[in-house]
Amino acid sequence: MTGILAVLSGVLGLAIGSFLNVVVHRVPRGESVVNPPSACPRCELRISPRDNVPLVSWVLLRGRCRGCALPISVRYPLIELLTAALFVTVTLVVGASWALPAYLYLTAIAVALAAIDIDVKRLPDPIVLPSYPVALVLLAMASLGAGDWSALLRAVIGGVALFALYFLLVLIKPGAMGLGDVKLAGVLGMYLGWWGWSALAVGAFGAFLLGGIGGLVLVLGRGAGRRTRIPFGPYMLAAALASLVVAAPIAGWYLNLLGIAPTG
Repeated sequence: MTGILAVLSGVLGLAIGSFLNVVVHRVPRGESVVNPPSACPRCELRISPRDNVPLVSWVLLRGRCRGCALPISVRYPLIELLTAALFVTVTLVVGASWALPAYLYLTAIAVALAAIDIDVKRLPDPIVLPSYPVALVLLAMASLGAGDWSALLRAVIGGVALFALYFLLVLIKPGAMGLGDVKLAGVLGMYLGWWGWSALAVGAFGAFLLGGIGGLVLVLGRGAGRRTRIPFGPYMLAAALASLVVAAPIAGWYLNLLGIAPTG
């Protein structure tokens, strides 16, 4: 059952990834994601349904516009593939449960926000802020389906705690990160808290670990300096998604290191 669901999630991920390409391009510009229909930026040829099939159309067109042969960025199929791969992974981790829609939604906004933050060094409110009520509703449905209302309480506590942590960091060191990171922290805290306390701890710590490693790589590669602004959102999102998989084994390892037998 989970295998079939994973395949279906992969197909859904390709379709969602195609839409996310529009989101990544238009939302930072304050444009509608539904109007006007997608078109070539050079010849303004409207993209027909046959040329808008995720991944397949790009391959058949050899990465070029049908009208003017303008190259189509390889990032479009890569985002579609990445979204599909993450959808499959999350489905295999979460399984056929009421929690799956919530974490697929998290995966979708993670891809969009990471790409936008890399492009414009900003996490747009039109994506982040609506994610609070959406997360609350989806996680409430997950708790209802699982019959575990304590998980929803953890989600609320996790959201408040991670938001407060990031807000405190901004107060202590202004400019170290943006308010967009603070807003995103609350959303991620809800998802991590619902998953478990270990996921919340690993996800919170992992963001700074990945950010430190990424920053060091950029500095050593001479791609960044002390004053270079490095987007932190992608590291927060990557750590949150990764914690769904690695939080339990990391928590077990740490407890064994302390000589404490893990429970559950």
